[in-house]
Amino acid sequence: MNEDVVFRALADASRRTLLDRLYRKSGQTLGELCAGLEMTRQAVTKHLSILEQANLVATQWAGREKLHFINPVPINEIADRWINKFERPRLQALSELKKTLEGDDHE
Repeated sequence: MNEDVVFRALADASRRTLLDRLYRKSGQTLGELCAGLEMTRQAVTKHLSILEQANLVATQWAGREKLHFINPVPINEIADRWINKFERPRLQALSELKKTLEGDDHE
């Protein structure tokens, strides 16, 4: 995974809005994603293309309709590498504190 492409895709508020909409209801058409947005259809198409290049959105044809699905894998990989590793020491310290406070007889 090229993290730079993913971070660049996530840096734009409009693309995050599209991901939020796909999170709530995956498998939407372009028309569904455009509904209620103050963006042109062409702008939404451009944003979706960038999200697809970052592998954050996958598409599938259903007849004549192109459906868009969120792909959470790249975000999970970023969380594992950049966020979760910072939480591990804190969680381990809390676990050790809990064990110490409860005493050895609770193990």
